[in-house]
Formats: sequence, C-alpha cells, structure tokens
Amino acid sequence: METESRRTGRWRGLVLSVAVLAALSAVAVMTTRWVLERTGGQGVSAPWGAECSAWVGEERFSLDRDQARRATTAAAVAVQGEDAPIGAPDTSDIPEPVMTVLEEGPQGTPGPSLTCRSTNDPSLEVQEGLEPSGLTARAEDLRVDMEGVFAGLSLGGYFPGGFDTGHGDDSAHYEGRAIDVFYRPVSEDNRRAGWVMAHWLIAHAPDYDVAVIIFDDRIWSTFYPSLGWRDYETDSDNEILRHLDHVHVDVQRGEEPSDTS
Repeated sequence: METESRRTGRWRGLVLSVAVLAALSAVAVMTTRWVLERTGGQGVSAPWGAECSAWVGEERFSLDRDQARRATTAAAVAVQGEDAPIGAPDTSDIPEPVMTVLEEGPQGTPGPSLTCRSTNDPSLEVQEGLEPSGLTARAEDLRVDMEGVFAGLSLGGYFPGGFDTGHGDDSAHYEGRAIDVFYRPVSEDNRRAGWVMAHWLIAHAPDYDVAVIIFDDRIWSTFYPSLGWRDYETDSDNEILRHLDHVHVDVQRGEEPSDTS
C-alpha cells in the first residue's frame, strides 16, 4: 500500500510541476507583450516553422527561404521596370497579396512587410585585408550582387584603403564590412524603394553572411533574429543617424581561429 509520505511527496511533486508551468506561461506572456510593444505586433518571426514571414494588414503568410529570395528579387525587378538588369524569377507559388505589398509597400505608409530568421555562422573566420574598393571580400561579394539586381545604386560607407573616422564607435564601416545604400531625399517614394532593398537583403542574408540591416528607424540583426524588425533607438533627430536616407547593411566579422597548438 502507498504510504502517507509517498502520497504527500507525489502531491508535492505535482504541485511543483504545475507551479513551474504557470511560471513559464507567465514569462511567455510577458515576453510576448514586450515583443509586441517594441514591434507593434508586426515583423516578429517565431523561432520555429518557416524561415520567413510576410504580412498584409493583419494577415501573415509563411515563406520558405527560396520563396523569400524569389519574391524580393521579383519585387526589385518590378519596381525598376525596364531599368532592371535582370529578369524576374517565377513567383507563381507566392500569394499575390505578398507580391503586391513587397512591390508597393503597406497601405498608408511605407514600412517593413517581410522578416526572416538568420543567425551568425560560427565557422566564419575574420577576413584580413581589404579589396580595392575598401571592403572585405564578403562585403565586396554582396556589393557586386546588389548592383547585379538593382540598377543605378547610390552606394557609400566604404573607401579604397578604408575609413578610420566619420562613423560611430566600433562601426563596421571601419573594418570594411558595411555598405550604405542611399535613397535621397527622404520621401515616401524613396522610403518605399529603400524597403524593397531592405527586404531583398533580409531574404538573402544567409547567402552573404549579413549581420545587421538598418533603415527607416528599424533594425534587424542575427543577434535577435526572431524579433524581426525592431525599433532602432537613437537620441538624435538627424536623418542620417536615424538611417532615414539610407539602408545600412554589414556582414559578419567572423571569429579568430582558436589556438589548438
């Protein structure tokens, strides 16, 4: 027969399990509220399921990585028209509302409509030396392919030989890892064009080891990939520092090889 002490222990274990589950649920609720407050309920990507999410109004669409790549490339081609340097990929498997919002932006005001998860690659090593452009090899590959998709880009943030002043402390620009894509002057049309670029970058982030994208008071990074586009916090009203007039993208630095000798 079950002794009184065993019954008591069993009930204590059950109560403890229920308490732990309740605590975890409370943490999940608070975390969800925090995320919603910081993102406005949009741009969040769950750490499971499809890698990418697009939203049209309140409706969310799941996309795999290949669909996101094709959708953002097709949107870039569509907005450029005859100036596009490449043809549009097939997007027959992608919902029409997704393509519309990627090309035209959300109704009312420009903003993000796509987010994807992507994390740092721990196998990457630091790239020593700069290309003639002043970029690392990884950043140079990104620059070349950006110009292969988008015609007539206004690029900056790098210089032959590299920068040592003019940017914030610890800026990736000093290491030749960052590119700025300018959309000036700040206007609704240029904001929409900037988001087309930002969406293309986030969809292709793993292909170029992208680490950070900043535009229009929003930031995405591989450090918090499931948070999607979060508020970019700065005390300045300067449109350059707020990244209102340009899309900033930097690639991962990589890790120093460990000494195994």
